Amino acid sequence: MSPILITIGNFEIRWYSVLIAVGLLIAYIGVMREATRFRLDKNFLVNVIFWAVLIGIIGARLYYVIFNWDYYSAHLNEIYQVWKGGLAIHGGLLFGILTIFIYCKKYKYSTFKILDMFAPFMLLAQAIGRWGNFFNTEAYGSIVTYEKLKELYIPEFVIKGMYINGYYHLPMFYFESLWCLFGVIFLFIMRRVSTIKKGQVASLYLMWYSLGRFFIEMFRTDSLLVGNIRVAQVVSIILFLLGWVTLLVQATKKEPKDLYNSKDDNLRY
Repeated sequence: MSPILITIGNFEIRWYSVLIAVGLLIAYIGVMREATRFRLDKNFLVNVIFWAVLIGIIGARLYYVIFNWDYYSAHLNEIYQVWKGGLAIHGGLLFGILTIFIYCKKYKYSTFKILDMFAPFMLLAQAIGRWGNFFNTEAYGSIVTYEKLKELYIPEFVIKGMYINGYYHLPMFYFESLWCLFGVIFLFIMRRVSTIKKGQVASLYLMWYSLGRFFIEMFRTDSLLVGNIRVAQVVSIILFLLGWVTLLVQATKKEPKDLYNSKDDNLRY
């Protein structure tokens, strides 16, 4: 299994980069379809997506580099080589959400509405992007037997890819991808509920992903650590609580304009 999809001269196109690009493209198409349903200014949305993705990727890389500084301090020339892997989703989320918040406040758009529109497609992009870890042979878990992997109904090609340094490993990227896909279905259903409020779809996204990531992180062998503490688990707890509080607060809203599925022409608040 090679991390390189194709080589043209000295130029390499890696599976990791392609899968992230595919995930983002599908997410873009999905968000634009939702924008049509709500008659949202697509020029505004294109700008939001552009800056959120750009700054999100920068944030994801910075986050990863900071928590692996012992390595990158001695390999400064590798800091920008994101196509080889090393994007921390939590860094991307934090920087991306902050960018959306600032941009929506600047142009007086409903931040919750935009985040709700993005949420299921962000999770879909994550599900697709996780397969980049498979081709890079990363985001795997503890050592197990071949028989155990078969008992878990894991596809044979995934099992073969998890044979690393003479041992079979749990494919944590695979479990996370499945968890994200189930979450996409859940969010698609929830956002069609007539009583769902603005901000609640994004809240459910934070809670769903954080819950799964907390337990998945227990088995990963490449966790970002501070001492013996797994950083992703701490961040997952914080984001889960943030989502939970936001979910409860938004549930108290009573105005028709507070509904996610409101067809109000004026989406600026």
